[in-house]
Amino acid sequence: MGLFSRKPKEEKESNGMPWIELKSVQQFHDIYNTPSDKLKVFFKHSTRCSISSMALRNFQAEWNINNDCADLYFLDLIAFRDISNEIAAVTGVAHQSPQAIVLKDKQVKYHESHSHIDAVEIQKL
Repeated sequence: MGLFSRKPKEEKESNGMPWIELKSVQQFHDIYNTPSDKLKVFFKHSTRCSISSMALRNFQAEWNINNDCADLYFLDLIAFRDISNEIAAVTGVAHQSPQAIVLKDKQVKYHESHSHIDAVEIQKL
């Protein structure tokens, strides 16, 4: 079994985190266009990269799982690079890996990559 285990509604959970797996460009557009009071956190992860794995572990360790301020979306870049390209086109944030992009009301509120990804800072937004 991999880093994640299957959950209903396309959710993945690791370290108690309710990741929602992104699997299509249409799904991204649906999420992007749906109003929400919560932040929309997109974590782009390369499953073949040790730096990306380290960034993901650090993010999960820092995230307060009791904090209900955001919906967390997980993107496997190896399987779904087209979704990453679409996120870059829609948000204007150039693709990187690993990368976290946070949206609120269709506006980019935060974006960082590699070791600069900071879950604590995102939760302050």
